[in-house]
Amino acid sequence: MKDIKTISGGVTAAKGFEAAAAAAEIKYKGRTDMALIYSETPCQAAGTFTTNVVKAAPVKWDQKIVAESPFVQAVVVNSGIANACTGAEGYGYCKDTARECARVLDVPEDAVLVASTGVIGMQLPMERLKKGITLLKEAKGSTAEHGTAAAKAIMTTDTVHKEIAVQTEIGGKTVTIGGMCKGSGMIHPNMCTMLAFVTTDVCISKEMLQKAVSEDVKDTFNMISVDGDTSTNDTLLVLANKAAGNPEIAEENEDFRQFAAALNIVNTYLAKKMAGDGEGATALFEVKIVGAKTKEDAVTLSKSVVTSSLVKAAIYGHDANWGRILCAMGYSGVQFDPEKVDLFFESKAGRLQIIENGVAVDYSEKEATRILSEPEVTALADVKMGDAAAAAWGCDLTYDYVKINADYRS
Repeated sequence: MKDIKTISGGVTAAKGFEAAAAAAEIKYKGRTDMALIYSETPCQAAGTFTTNVVKAAPVKWDQKIVAESPFVQAVVVNSGIANACTGAEGYGYCKDTARECARVLDVPEDAVLVASTGVIGMQLPMERLKKGITLLKEAKGSTAEHGTAAAKAIMTTDTVHKEIAVQTEIGGKTVTIGGMCKGSGMIHPNMCTMLAFVTTDVCISKEMLQKAVSEDVKDTFNMISVDGDTSTNDTLLVLANKAAGNPEIAEENEDFRQFAAALNIVNTYLAKKMAGDGEGATALFEVKIVGAKTKEDAVTLSKSVVTSSLVKAAIYGHDANWGRILCAMGYSGVQFDPEKVDLFFESKAGRLQIIENGVAVDYSEKEATRILSEPEVTALADVKMGDAAAAAWGCDLTYDYVKINADYRS
């Protein structure tokens, strides 16, 4: 495997991509609330979407475009209004958005993807949105600052923008992958409201791109949870425009595995950023399960712990309440011997064993609190049943989570 290095930037880092932000006053005032991602040349597109039966209009539009369109060249995103539960009118607005973007950018209508995030049930103010598209065209550019501006424009209750870019070598060419996302609340595995957009200049077939994306979300975006709510709008879109000039990746060869590894770094980073920026959160909470009988068991156990409200509350209180962790593992549905489990807490402040073979060791509560007071903490459980492992990411549960969501519409 060749080196994969992190570089500065986001969705504009790969060759041939531009981005922009605009203040269209879709719902917010005094800030940008629309974003554009644009490729100078046609792109292969892949995506994964919410598993919620209630799917927002943009999800339905994008599923159709990704499945049927020969290529994609632009993504238009708005924040503030989700365009979910808006019926035929809302879906029509997706088409209107794509049509206007196609006119302004001179691309085909079926080469435009759309995404929305915000309050459910409100219709989009289309005149403002159309004006915003014109503003986006005027503002677009290929600098890192353009990418950052787009990442900031898609935020809702997020406290920080989220972006990353990496480079590696594939087929003798330098290939770049950049990404941005938003997500803070209504975040849960199964295309864990999250939006994520990844751009790359790699040359890859549509089939291999979709395979890489579909496989990778299992270990990245589908392994995070903030509050157990799977959104109506969850969308991950990946665009590849072939500008790197590498030989086309058309099969599962070494080049495919190198691309998949680089994509995993991008998606893991973005997923963890969302988990750590959970509404009201003070800490990123990671749960690692090792020694499981199967990967499926490890995934189920880690998800059960990371989604437990009692465990999340204990993390907020910097309390090594290990019984809650063992309890959450116990009701996960996975069969294991609780009298074999070892449990550790880890952070930059150190590593501390809490239980050995299902029984508490003589650990220091003061030391445990010190370790759990860091902004990123990990619980590692070894169930000693096999060699499989998995990691899930979430956050602590705070008073502010309730306040943010009690006041969200008002």
